[in-house]
Amino acid sequence: MIDEMRLYHQALSIYLVALSVILITGCSAPVATQAEISVDIKADGQSFPVDLLPGSSVEQALKAANITLTSLDKVDPPLYSLVSDGNQIEITRVTEEFTVEQEPIPFEQLRQPTEFLPEGQLQLDPIQKGEPGVREITYQILHENGQEVSKKQVKNIVVKEPVPQVVLVGVLPLVSHFAIPGKLAYLFNGEAWLLEGRTDNRRVLIPGGDLDGRVFSLSSDGNWLLFTRRSEDPNQINELWVADISADPVKELNLQVNNIVHFADWLPGSNSKIVFSTVEPRSTAPGWQANNDLYALSFSASGWVSTWEEKPVLEPNSGGVYGWWGMNFVWSPEGDQLAYTRPDGIGLVDFDTGVMTSTLEILPLQTGEDWAWVPGLSWGADGNYLYTVDHIPQEGSTSAEESPVFDLVAVPLQEGQMIGMVPQTGMFGYPVASPVMQGIDGENNYQIAYLQAIFPTQSKTSPYKLVVMDRDGSNPRALFPSDGEPGLDPQQVVWSPNPLEEQGNYAVAVLNQGNLWLVDAETGESHQITGDGLIGKISWR
Repeated sequence: MIDEMRLYHQALSIYLVALSVILITGCSAPVATQAEISVDIKADGQSFPVDLLPGSSVEQALKAANITLTSLDKVDPPLYSLVSDGNQIEITRVTEEFTVEQEPIPFEQLRQPTEFLPEGQLQLDPIQKGEPGVREITYQILHENGQEVSKKQVKNIVVKEPVPQVVLVGVLPLVSHFAIPGKLAYLFNGEAWLLEGRTDNRRVLIPGGDLDGRVFSLSSDGNWLLFTRRSEDPNQINELWVADISADPVKELNLQVNNIVHFADWLPGSNSKIVFSTVEPRSTAPGWQANNDLYALSFSASGWVSTWEEKPVLEPNSGGVYGWWGMNFVWSPEGDQLAYTRPDGIGLVDFDTGVMTSTLEILPLQTGEDWAWVPGLSWGADGNYLYTVDHIPQEGSTSAEESPVFDLVAVPLQEGQMIGMVPQTGMFGYPVASPVMQGIDGENNYQIAYLQAIFPTQSKTSPYKLVVMDRDGSNPRALFPSDGEPGLDPQQVVWSPNPLEEQGNYAVAVLNQGNLWLVDAETGESHQITGDGLIGKISWR
């Protein structure tokens, strides 16, 4: 009985499951297969038909056709668009290229006035040949399906600046000429010229325009000129030369010494022995590393030059604070002592032993640039004092080395303390002592010429005035230029070796706007000697 009941329930379960399947199947809607759509893709000059499901995008169509796009290619319609049956997709292939074209930059002609030509006359042979510059222009060029459609400038740089052509044009002389003592050599547009006897008696000593003005000094007898000229060797800064200017023609001699930036001068009283200091060229600013050394050499008019490298007067050294810039040297009037000046002080060099003795420590100036300040230095005519510019800490300043205060001072070499002479002269005061003068009472005396900053607390950029005072700081006289006229650029002025014949007073040679002027040290009367505007250095013996 139990087995019959079990069979009955199994049969009933099978019946109910079968009935459920029939009912479910009978209630479901019929399933229809979706129809595909066809689109045509135009690319690379070909047609690519593809079949897709409805609701597909352009991007899916390209994937189906295995077509790859670059970032510049254009697609119409856009990738996100949905396509319909029969749509056409067009691909425009876009490529870019960059081309660089060079264009010349015309040079301009500059007319330089000169007194050596009749008024208005041009010198046909230019003193500087003009050279066109070069400009590089970079263009972006776009092509669509192989055809250029745009050309756009994306960069414009000057790779070579044009060099102006400089020609001389005659002007009327600007001065009434007069007698001068000794020989006055000056650097004009890279050439050495000489005034002798009178301001209108001038001649070129060394033509060519390659003198760089780093060194420009007449010997004590005025017969030789020591100078530097630019080197043709790209690894050298310059070369040191001498010239016998008493010879006709002038005889030049290469001393086989290179890289002189700060100092080279005659041994006092000699016209065959010089001393000099060297630097090492560097590719980084300022273009050198100073050796702070000192050497001496001798030469003869026949061309012999002594060996100098093996026995320095002063061994290469660090040069103190900011010594990378370099130090300078100044001979005493008698030539028996040598003083040095560097960014952190002044002192004396024993020429026999090379021992350096400090006479005044100076607060170094933090310029914040790629140059260092070296105080100007001059011996008094009696050899008992050194005149220089001291850097004074400013009260309340957070950085003493950035102080804008500079005073002219005198340093006694026998005994005593530093003497303050003129406050607030400016950093480029450059004191220069005159030759010995005979005073009214018959005593030997001398004066000090220096530059006074018009804006003392901004002396790095300020114009200056020429001032002359007595050796003790008394009787200061601002002589040149006159009030209301442009001031002077920083420079070391030059005293005449003797009084002017007609005026009877000593004169100071000064450069003003590139021209040579002579200023009477007593009356302040000034005379413009040149009008070319290209004077660079002066030496007067």
